[in-house]
Amino acid sequence: MAGKLRARDIMTGGVQCVGAHQSLQDAAKMMRDLKVGALPICGDNNRLTGMITDRDIVIKCCAEGIDPSTVQAGSLQSKIHWIDAEADAADVLRTMEQHRIKRLPVIDTKGGHQLVGMITEANLAKNLTDAQVAEFATRVYATA
Repeated sequence: MAGKLRARDIMTGGVQCVGAHQSLQDAAKMMRDLKVGALPICGDNNRLTGMITDRDIVIKCCAEGIDPSTVQAGSLQSKIHWIDAEADAADVLRTMEQHRIKRLPVIDTKGGHQLVGMITEANLAKNLTDAQVAEFATRVYATA
């Protein structure tokens, strides 16, 4: 099944970005309102520049006693891994497993290099076989 599906078939579309210059407080409110634990960060050109998680905000800001309204989201962006919308499901799994990530932005490289969606563990569970999901979980959650 994985070889027939493309990233765009698996992803959730309509993903919203937090702007790199928006505050961590804005990012946290967006996460709350969207009921998500991570957001893509987009620069002034609306292109993907990174990702930020609720954990990033708590560990790198709140736990350090820093006011989240004074920190720009772009300052905490982590290294970004993404996949082309036309990549097959095997490539999606390989990328997520290799980098041990649970969320993968989907970019339409033929459509102006725009962010078009996000693939999460829930998307994998809905679209892949139990064996594929089990293998993913083993590789991503295995202790080093």
